[in-house]
Amino acid sequence: MKLQPDRLDVQSILGYGPGWVGLGREGVAEKIEHSVVIGSRGEKFDWQCTRFEQLTAAHFALLAETRPELVIFGSGARLRFVPPAFLRALMEQRIGVETMDTLAACRTYNILAGEGRQVIAALLIETEGTEA
Repeated sequence: MKLQPDRLDVQSILGYGPGWVGLGREGVAEKIEHSVVIGSRGEKFDWQCTRFEQLTAAHFALLAETRPELVIFGSGARLRFVPPAFLRALMEQRIGVETMDTLAACRTYNILAGEGRQVIAALLIETEGTEA
């Protein structure tokens, strides 16, 4: 039984490894080696943080400005939760937030984007030597 289309017509994550994530849309692939925010409506911008400890409420307020129905936060190589106060801007707009490690966030984003959901993936990409 086929569960996924052969080709997604939305921005999708093609691959992930330590220190990088591969993005693709309409036959164009790109390797990104820094924290990034991508969205199913074509959003893509740098997320200015290289370590989990650098995250602030402002990082998540920026996500709220894109007005998705759901934010998937990829917290790096392991599962880590930010303080609830950081999520206030999202909660005030009734935007859902799911936290998972970045690998799981990549998979989950692809599934939800493929279903046509308005989803944002905020992916923390930590390079060697930056993880706590």
